Amino acid sequence: MPRTLARSILAGALTLAAAAASAQEVNLYSSRHYDTDERLYTDFEKATGIKVNRIEAGADELIERMKAEGRNSPADVFLTTDAGRMWRAEEAGILAPVESEILDERIPEHLRHPDDLWFGFSQRARIIFYDKQDVTEPPQTYAELADPKWKGRVCTRSGSNIYMLSLLASKIAHDGEAAATEWAQGLWDNRARDPQGGDTDQLRAIVSGECDVVLANTYYFARALRTEVDGVTAHVDRIGWVFPDQDGNGAHVNVSAGAMAAHAPHPEAAKAFLEYLASDSAQEYFSKGNDEYPAVEGVTQADSTAQLGEFKADELNLAELGRNQARAQMIYDSVGYE
Repeated sequence: MPRTLARSILAGALTLAAAAASAQEVNLYSSRHYDTDERLYTDFEKATGIKVNRIEAGADELIERMKAEGRNSPADVFLTTDAGRMWRAEEAGILAPVESEILDERIPEHLRHPDDLWFGFSQRARIIFYDKQDVTEPPQTYAELADPKWKGRVCTRSGSNIYMLSLLASKIAHDGEAAATEWAQGLWDNRARDPQGGDTDQLRAIVSGECDVVLANTYYFARALRTEVDGVTAHVDRIGWVFPDQDGNGAHVNVSAGAMAAHAPHPEAAKAFLEYLASDSAQEYFSKGNDEYPAVEGVTQADSTAQLGEFKADELNLAELGRNQARAQMIYDSVGYE
């Protein structure tokens, strides 16, 4: 479908949904804690007249709240980061499928649930960062991180972290459990320190000289290119990066995703909100406001992510990450990955 036609359909759908939801509201349960998202909500309100009411908390807390509320839940839309968390919501039975030609057309198939239970609206790649002062030939694949030559040089987050679980879940999907277990063991054996902190802390560990190679999501580093991040921005020239597996499956990506709640009291408004998140304007703001990659092809991305360069992304359907999450945790536990 031509992009101009898609935009026309999108505008029409929003108008119709707004009319159907006249004087309505949409209740958003969100675990995205980015101040820059404020514009997403205010622009939607201006475009449709639908008021956005927000409840913000951790993903697991919101999932448990929606389960406890049951059919009486006021939630219309659940918004969170990582397909693994969307899988938890799916398993909890709190999501409803959305039939939308707009979402099916604009959101790539691998970035949405096969049964339209959720849709990815922004992307982040989990890639390799390294110390350019000490590393002249950085790893080019995820597999290389488990090579003994990197013993005592690699830093990551905890094995219970959702980003680490999703990465291992993708390896299970591609290579099987035995290979994934061998990789997790090698990665653990190569640690420069026991896992600690968030992704920004991994980047700071490069600057401090504690770690030569780390895993982190792209937007943590891209943010340091755009604005001041303590302990990183002043030293960005020291940090190099590699998009892994460019001759193979491609770099592991994950998403921020949205879904309609199973008992949404305002389903028309919820659908309108989700379709709005796929619009060019919202997609650009996901990228420029939080240094993520748009989910919709052809949308202008942030200067910060553009500086990282083009890359081949893994097109594994992200629903696989959730399905393999429990096995990923079992593997990390089995090798003693803290």
